[in-house]
Amino acid sequence: MSRDAFAPRWVVALWLLPALLLSAIPLPGWLAPLWPDWLLLLLLAFAMHSPRSCGPVTAFSAGLVLDAFRGVLLGQHAFAFVVVVWLMHRFRLRLRMFTPLHQGAVVFSLLWVYQFLLFWIDGVSGHPLTTWARWLPVFTGALCWNWLSAWLERHALRH
Repeated sequence: MSRDAFAPRWVVALWLLPALLLSAIPLPGWLAPLWPDWLLLLLLAFAMHSPRSCGPVTAFSAGLVLDAFRGVLLGQHAFAFVVVVWLMHRFRLRLRMFTPLHQGAVVFSLLWVYQFLLFWIDGVSGHPLTTWARWLPVFTGALCWNWLSAWLERHALRH
Protein backbone atom coordinates (compact mmCIF):
# COMPACT_ATOMS: atom_id res chain seq x y z
CA MET A 1 0.00 0.00 0.00
CA SER A 2 1.31 3.41 -0.84
CA ARG A 3 0.01 5.04 2.34
CA ASP A 4 -1.05 3.87 5.74
CA ALA A 5 -4.29 1.96 5.88
CA PHE A 6 -6.72 2.80 8.60
CA ALA A 7 -8.42 -0.03 10.40
CA PRO A 8 -11.08 1.01 12.89
CA ARG A 9 -10.29 0.15 16.49
CA TRP A 10 -13.05 -2.45 16.60
CA VAL A 11 -11.40 -4.28 13.69
CA VAL A 12 -8.08 -4.28 15.58
CA ALA A 13 -9.82 -5.60 18.70
CA LEU A 14 -11.60 -8.24 16.65
CA TRP A 15 -8.28 -9.49 15.24
CA LEU A 16 -6.46 -9.28 18.57
CA LEU A 17 -8.94 -11.56 20.34
CA PRO A 18 -7.99 -14.77 18.46
CA ALA A 19 -4.31 -13.82 18.78
CA LEU A 20 -4.80 -13.45 22.53
CA LEU A 21 -6.38 -16.88 22.67
CA LEU A 22 -3.53 -18.36 20.61
CA SER A 23 -1.03 -16.77 23.00
CA ALA A 24 -2.81 -17.90 26.17
CA ILE A 25 -3.80 -21.50 25.41
CA PRO A 26 -1.80 -24.19 27.19
CA LEU A 27 0.33 -26.20 24.79
CA PRO A 28 2.05 -29.58 24.97
CA GLY A 29 5.61 -29.44 26.28
CA TRP A 30 7.25 -30.04 22.91
CA LEU A 31 5.22 -27.35 21.12
CA ALA A 32 5.34 -24.57 23.73
CA PRO A 33 8.92 -23.41 22.99
CA LEU A 34 8.25 -23.31 19.24
CA TRP A 35 4.97 -21.37 19.45
CA PRO A 36 5.42 -17.76 18.25
CA ASP A 37 4.05 -14.83 20.23
CA TRP A 38 1.01 -14.32 18.01
CA LEU A 39 -0.38 -11.40 19.96
CA LEU A 40 2.88 -9.46 19.70
CA LEU A 41 3.25 -10.28 16.00
CA LEU A 42 -0.25 -9.00 15.30
CA LEU A 43 0.35 -5.87 17.36
CA LEU A 44 3.54 -5.22 15.37
CA ALA A 45 1.76 -5.79 12.07
CA PHE A 46 -1.07 -3.41 12.98
CA ALA A 47 1.43 -0.87 14.33
CA MET A 48 3.26 -0.96 11.00
CA HIS A 49 0.29 -1.01 8.62
CA SER A 50 -2.31 0.93 10.62
CA PRO A 51 -0.47 3.03 13.21
CA ARG A 52 -3.44 5.25 14.05
CA SER A 53 -5.42 2.20 15.17
CA CYS A 54 -2.79 0.33 17.14
CA GLY A 55 -0.40 2.17 19.40
CA PRO A 56 1.15 1.91 22.84
CA VAL A 57 -2.24 2.15 24.60
CA THR A 58 -3.55 -0.84 22.65
CA ALA A 59 -0.31 -2.70 23.34
CA PHE A 60 -0.53 -1.92 27.06
CA SER A 61 -4.14 -3.10 27.24
CA ALA A 62 -3.40 -6.31 25.35
CA GLY A 63 -0.38 -6.94 27.58
CA LEU A 64 -2.42 -6.54 30.76
CA VAL A 65 -5.02 -8.98 29.47
CA LEU A 66 -2.28 -11.47 28.52
CA ASP A 67 -0.73 -11.09 31.98
CA ALA A 68 -4.08 -11.88 33.56
CA PHE A 69 -4.62 -14.90 31.29
CA ARG A 70 -1.17 -16.34 31.99
CA GLY A 71 -1.14 -15.51 35.68
CA VAL A 72 2.27 -13.83 35.62
CA LEU A 73 3.49 -10.60 37.18
CA LEU A 74 0.89 -7.98 36.26
CA GLY A 75 2.37 -5.50 33.80
CA GLN A 76 5.20 -7.73 32.60
CA HIS A 77 3.93 -8.28 29.07
CA ALA A 78 2.26 -4.86 29.05
CA PHE A 79 5.61 -3.12 29.57
CA ALA A 80 7.40 -5.26 26.99
CA PHE A 81 4.59 -4.79 24.43
CA VAL A 82 4.65 -1.01 24.87
CA VAL A 83 8.42 -0.81 24.35
CA VAL A 84 8.38 -2.98 21.24
CA VAL A 85 5.29 -1.35 19.68
CA TRP A 86 6.78 2.08 20.36
CA LEU A 87 9.96 1.00 18.55
CA MET A 88 7.85 -0.22 15.62
CA HIS A 89 6.03 3.13 15.52
CA ARG A 90 9.35 4.94 15.60
CA PHE A 91 10.84 3.04 12.67
CA ARG A 92 7.79 1.88 10.70
CA LEU A 93 8.25 4.21 7.74
CA ARG A 94 11.81 3.03 7.25
CA LEU A 95 10.80 -0.56 7.77
CA ARG A 96 8.13 -0.41 5.08
CA MET A 97 10.83 0.45 2.54
CA PHE A 98 12.86 -2.67 3.41
CA THR A 99 12.69 -5.94 1.53
CA PRO A 100 10.77 -8.76 3.22
CA LEU A 101 14.04 -10.39 4.28
CA HIS A 102 15.23 -7.20 5.97
CA GLN A 103 11.82 -6.68 7.57
CA GLY A 104 12.10 -10.17 9.03
CA ALA A 105 15.52 -9.29 10.45
CA VAL A 106 14.19 -6.13 12.09
CA VAL A 107 11.20 -7.99 13.51
CA PHE A 108 13.63 -10.64 14.79
CA SER A 109 15.43 -7.83 16.64
CA LEU A 110 12.16 -6.50 18.07
CA LEU A 111 11.13 -9.97 19.21
CA TRP A 112 14.54 -10.40 20.80
CA VAL A 113 14.10 -7.11 22.69
CA TYR A 114 10.68 -8.34 23.88
CA GLN A 115 12.09 -11.66 25.12
CA PHE A 116 15.03 -9.91 26.77
CA LEU A 117 12.68 -7.55 28.63
CA LEU A 118 10.64 -10.52 29.86
CA PHE A 119 13.86 -12.32 30.82
CA TRP A 120 15.02 -9.26 32.77
CA ILE A 121 11.68 -8.80 34.53
CA ASP A 122 11.57 -12.49 35.44
CA GLY A 123 15.07 -12.25 36.87
CA VAL A 124 14.34 -9.14 38.90
CA SER A 125 11.10 -10.62 40.26
CA GLY A 126 12.82 -13.86 41.28
CA HIS A 127 11.34 -16.16 38.62
CA PRO A 128 14.29 -16.73 36.29
CA LEU A 129 13.84 -19.09 33.37
CA THR A 130 17.29 -19.58 31.91
CA THR A 131 16.83 -22.37 29.36
CA TRP A 132 17.73 -21.83 25.74
CA ALA A 133 14.16 -22.80 24.74
CA ARG A 134 13.00 -19.39 25.96
CA TRP A 135 14.49 -17.80 22.85
CA LEU A 136 12.92 -20.14 20.25
CA PRO A 137 9.73 -18.02 19.80
CA VAL A 138 11.99 -15.23 18.56
CA PHE A 139 13.07 -17.39 15.62
CA THR A 140 9.65 -18.83 14.85
CA GLY A 141 8.03 -15.40 15.12
CA ALA A 142 10.54 -13.90 12.70
CA LEU A 143 9.86 -16.76 10.28
CA CYS A 144 6.09 -16.12 10.50
CA TRP A 145 6.38 -12.34 10.16
CA ASN A 146 6.36 -11.95 6.37
CA TRP A 147 3.42 -14.29 5.94
CA LEU A 148 1.40 -12.63 8.72
CA SER A 149 2.19 -9.09 7.57
CA ALA A 150 1.25 -9.79 3.96
CA TRP A 151 -1.91 -11.65 4.95
CA LEU A 152 -2.99 -8.89 7.30
CA GLU A 153 -2.40 -6.22 4.67
CA ARG A 154 -4.48 -8.14 2.13
CA HIS A 155 -7.38 -9.21 4.33
CA ALA A 156 -7.71 -7.23 7.54
CA LEU A 157 -6.90 -3.80 6.13
CA ARG A 158 -8.87 -4.17 2.90
CA HIS A 159 -11.50 -1.49 2.33
